[in-house]
This record gives sequence, structure tokens and C-alpha cells, in this order.
Amino acid sequence: MTYVREPTYEVSFLFRKVLVPVDGSAASMKALDVALDFAKRYGSRVTVMIANDGSVGDVNSIVEDIEAKARGAGVRVKVVVTDVEVGLESAASKILETIEEGDYDLVVLSARGRSANPEVNIGSVALSVIVNTATSIMLIR
Repeated sequence: MTYVREPTYEVSFLFRKVLVPVDGSAASMKALDVALDFAKRYGSRVTVMIANDGSVGDVNSIVEDIEAKARGAGVRVKVVVTDVEVGLESAASKILETIEEGDYDLVVLSARGRSANPEVNIGSVALSVIVNTATSIMLIR
């Protein structure tokens, strides 16, 4: 018989503030599900960010979907919509800026967003965020 320690709550101290970039894709909504589970289990505060570069579609519809998911999980989330000036900035740069300004402990990020090629394992936005931040990243495939 082996001894098993009682569960610790280190996760609740390590990942208090969680950021979830969402673009409305099924993959990004899956990342949101993971973040909502973190919030339920560990009390993490979840901020959902939409970097609106004009290609995400109907932002209000995405916000409604996010709020409905959060309500269904019984979790309060903060939704932030950030406009991206196409040609001067990118969705990745806006996400990185938000991470830095918000002092987040964890970013729950989908590996791919609305990429047209299903053979791509990791999208350009996810790769850029992973490479350029010192914040912990949980990549959801």
C-alpha cells in the first residue's frame, strides 16, 4: 500500500488570474471550457479577450456565446473586446499587450483558431504568443 498525500491547492495560488483569448472558433471555445473548469475548481478569475481584427465575425454573438457558457458553468467572467488596427498591430501583439498589462498568471490558449488548414498543428497567433511571453501558457489542442 502506498501513501498518497492529500490534494494541495498550489494551483489555486499559482493561477489566480487567467486570460483566455477567444476568436469564436470551436477550438477557442474549448479553451474557454478549460478556463471555466479552473475557475470552478480553484477559484481562478477568468478574463476572456476578443482581439477584433475584423475577421472574427459578429463580436456581439461571440460575447453572448461566452456569457452563456459562463452562466452554464456557474462562473463569472470578464469579457474584454480589443480592436486591432490592421496594418499597425496584430491579434498576437494585442494579446501580448493584454497579458503584460493585466499581470496574468496563466493564459489558456487554443492551438489553432479559425485557420483554414486542418493540417496545421499550431496557428501563427498561438505560436507568437507562446514564443513572446514569460507567462505560463496552457495550450489546448
